[in-house]
Parts: sequence; C-alpha cells; structure tokens
Amino acid sequence: MPEQLWITAFLNHYLGSAVSAMLSALGIHPAHPAAPMSNTFAMELLVFLLLIVFFVAVRSSLTVEQPGGLQNVVEMLDEYISGQAHEIIGHEYQGYVPYVMTLGFFILLSNVIGLVPGFESPTADPVVPLGLAATTFIYYHFHGIRHHGGSYIKQFLGPVWYLAPLMFLIEVISHFARILSLTVRLYANMFAGELVTLAFFSLVPLLVPIVFIGLHLGVAIIQTFIFVVLAMVYLGGALAEEH
Repeated sequence: MPEQLWITAFLNHYLGSAVSAMLSALGIHPAHPAAPMSNTFAMELLVFLLLIVFFVAVRSSLTVEQPGGLQNVVEMLDEYISGQAHEIIGHEYQGYVPYVMTLGFFILLSNVIGLVPGFESPTADPVVPLGLAATTFIYYHFHGIRHHGGSYIKQFLGPVWYLAPLMFLIEVISHFARILSLTVRLYANMFAGELVTLAFFSLVPLLVPIVFIGLHLGVAIIQTFIFVVLAMVYLGGALAEEH
C-alpha cells in the first residue's frame, strides 16, 4: 500500500471501490485496488474543486456599482493577461484569454498548495506538468489548423522549397521538444522547491524555513508566469500570418 495523504486516504476509503471497478471495466488494473487514487490525483482534484469554488465566488460577487476586493484583484489579473495576450498573440487574442487564465490559475494553485501542511504540489509530479504541456501543445496546434486550414503546414516547411523536407523534420522535432521543455522546467523547479522546503523544516522547524517558504512562493509565481507566457508565444506563432 503506498503512503497516502489524508485527503487521498479519504477519497480511497469512500470512492476507491467504485473507481477500481470503473478502471477494471475499462481494462485498467490498478496496482493497489484498495487505493486506486494517487496523492497526485487527489491533489489535482482538490485544486480543481477549489478553483470551481473560487470562480463561482467571483461570478456571484460581480457588480458594477460597488466592486469588492476579490473582483478588483481578478479584474486586474484579467487586464494584465489580456494585455500580454494582445501583445504576444495579436488582435484575435480575446478568444484565447480564458484558456490562458484557467491554465495560469491551475498551475499557480497547484504550485503553492504544497506549502499547506498535509498537502503536496501536484506539479511536483512529472505527470501533471506533462499533461499541461501536452494539452497546450494540442491546443495551439488545433487553433493553428483552425485558423489557417491546410496552409498551416507551411509554417513547418520554411521559405526555401528545396530545404522543405529538412525544415519539416527540424520543426516537428522542435515542436515536440516544447512539451519536454515545459514539463521539465515546471516539474524540476517545483520538485526542488518542495524538497528544499521540507528538508529545512525537518532540520530547523522555526524561522529559517520561512525564508525558503518565501522563495518557494516566488518560484511558484515565476514558473506560472513562464508557462503562461510560453503558451501565449506558441499560440501567437501558430496563428501568425505569413509575410
């Protein structure tokens, strides 16, 4: 039986049998049928539920006459992300801001939730950054094809026709390398941050770990910003018109 967080144990206790039965019906046999849900999945689910509560709270508090603090903060973030998206993606940026905002909120909360005792950052498990990177990869290629149609492939061929096969191979490799780059950057930084914070909490439980908590928080924000900006850069490249 793997080591479980309290929330993972809670979910497996009440939902483990049902999840195992569902997985078995799909031909998937978990290594631990009594505990099919991992800590990473439990934390992802918690982040998802917290974000749903957050978005519902923001939606229910929206007002024009007397906007509250929460509304002001969200509007400020929306204006900032929209401004960045306009500069990076272009004049059609509005349709892509919801994905970018949701991506940013999910990564940020996943990064910082590990600072709460009894929880872990799901982004410290490589599966989660890989999933986010793969989703972004599919998202920007989908919209590139939707925007350009069949001519989207021209972005992979380069300006010189006789070098097109070589350029196509290079471009395909470079695009798949983006998945690896996004995954490793987010995972390595969050895993290292959690490891260092935990180590100093174990050695010096007072005062000193506060510094590393601050550093961990700073890294969490920076890594969220980098991931979101790169997602917008890739979107902008996929939507760019040939000149």
